[in-house]
Amino acid sequence: MDHALILMGVIGKPHGVRGAVHVHAYTENPASLADFALRDQRGRTIDLAWITEGVARITLHEPTGKHIVADRDAAAKLVNLQLFVERSALPPADDDEFYLADLIGLAAIGADGTTHGTITAVHDYGAGASLELDDGSLLPFTRAVVPEIDLAAKRAIVVPPIEIRGEIEVRE
Repeated sequence: MDHALILMGVIGKPHGVRGAVHVHAYTENPASLADFALRDQRGRTIDLAWITEGVARITLHEPTGKHIVADRDAAAKLVNLQLFVERSALPPADDDEFYLADLIGLAAIGADGTTHGTITAVHDYGAGASLELDDGSLLPFTRAVVPEIDLAAKRAIVVPPIEIRGEIEVRE
């Protein structure tokens, strides 16, 4: 699957009074985020300049020109701004690896062949990733619940936990 933009991080709360912000990177090496040509959801180019671990100064490239975020009020307006990179800028995943974005659009098929839906989103709030299906249900993204992913066949084999199986049966 080739999604054009991959979510790489999000801007958090301001840090200090001179426009710095916390940056939550979704990369293995958070510092590498500054090496990418980042864009926000409106298509603006964003440059990061790290000042300490997890804290950066931001430069926004607007149609009207370059804008350096220089004070706390301007930084506060960027809270929750998502940082994307073009998929083509990322290295290809190894044979036994994938990007979480590759899971979006896969059919969620039970081990018995039952179709549970389509994966519409991957959420990770720090305690582990969850897969959201098109019916709104969430599955923990663990090897026990998702034992197999077949990108070529566009499917993920899922074994919903008993708590979720009961909810799925009630919905059907």
